[in-house]
Amino acid sequence: MKRRDFIIKTSLSGIAITAIPQFTLSQNTNPIELLIGKGNPKLFGSAYKLQEDAHFAFQKMKKAALKDNILIQIVSSYRNFEHQKRIWERKYKRYSSQGLSGEKIIKKIIEYSTIPGTSRHHWGTDIDIIDGHVHPPKNVLRADHFHRDGAFIYLRQWMEEHASTYGFHLVYTNQSNRKGFKYEPWHYSYKPLSKPYLFSYKKLNIKDILLQEKLIGSAFFNEAFMDMYLKENILDINPELL
Repeated sequence: MKRRDFIIKTSLSGIAITAIPQFTLSQNTNPIELLIGKGNPKLFGSAYKLQEDAHFAFQKMKKAALKDNILIQIVSSYRNFEHQKRIWERKYKRYSSQGLSGEKIIKKIIEYSTIPGTSRHHWGTDIDIIDGHVHPPKNVLRADHFHRDGAFIYLRQWMEEHASTYGFHLVYTNQSNRKGFKYEPWHYSYKPLSKPYLFSYKKLNIKDILLQEKLIGSAFFNEAFMDMYLKENILDINPELL
């Protein structure tokens, strides 16, 4: 048995697969691999990709927002492991070229970006959004665009009032005592699916899975770092999603 297969099988130990709401699976797809972005789920949407239930809930929410002249536009949805890996490597190399040490590079990356295999976007339940009726500012996913006189302030206000009606909740809030990823007023998650996925994800031996992938910078994924990352970046989120 290959080491990677062993790790995946070990990670399955003690997990009730029936506790995971069923992805629309392709034949012979492993649910655990889907949780880390390695699977091949059937996804829905045009110009974005979500699981079926999340897709239809989003369409209902989008239709409602249009009545208030807000066009909810998804700029990021499902991302598989390889997509997240490309983001990770691009940022790692950029910060490395600036002379940062490995520890500082990783600390910088995880202000906003996840380690491949740990992204909520792997699940087909999460979206990053802007208002398509507004002329997009440079670098659209910045918190200041959603506050004061920012381009997307009305989108934020509408989502705060209505998103939960359709099952969507902000993931990384601006609570002063929250740690981990910085405040992202654009990132919402479809709770009916993502909450039980997170419950099952917590049972994975994610440290060993990540080490097997030999990601750039993984030499710094020691026990203390992974414990901190899981506690703060993965689990210090909106309590509605826990």
